Amino acid sequence: MKKAHTILSHLSSQPQFKSLKRQECYQKFINLLSNKWQKAVAFVYIKDETLFIAVTHPGFKMELNYNRDLLKSLLMQLVKYDKSCKMMHADKVIVFHSKYHAMPEKKVSYATVPHYHERSLGDFELPEEVNLKEVFERIKALISCKK
Repeated sequence: MKKAHTILSHLSSQPQFKSLKRQECYQKFINLLSNKWQKAVAFVYIKDETLFIAVTHPGFKMELNYNRDLLKSLLMQLVKYDKSCKMMHADKVIVFHSKYHAMPEKKVSYATVPHYHERSLGDFELPEEVNLKEVFERIKALISCKK
């Protein structure tokens, strides 16, 4: 019986799934970067022997532009040591800011109102005035209902 990894490997080597193999190599390249730069990179692609790197913020663009040689050497090391990524050859590196980047993870929001247990026992002195006495009686009844 074949394992899932071997089946997926076989399918990704088919010509019609060539883009899947390329995407896997792009992800390997991004994983070679430091954590800070991994968060900065939105996506990567190679076209006409040029590596295009889209970043999520213009500040990262400037920082990665200063390190183009490092990015190019990382790509060459990936091609050298990973034979499945030999089609990722690039002579130039272009870094650009993209407003289109990976969807941020949605934060979980709770739609329910927090409920608290009644801590009062409803034992308090009643005032002499009739109007206030009625109000205090209603409050006492509400407290006893909550238990």
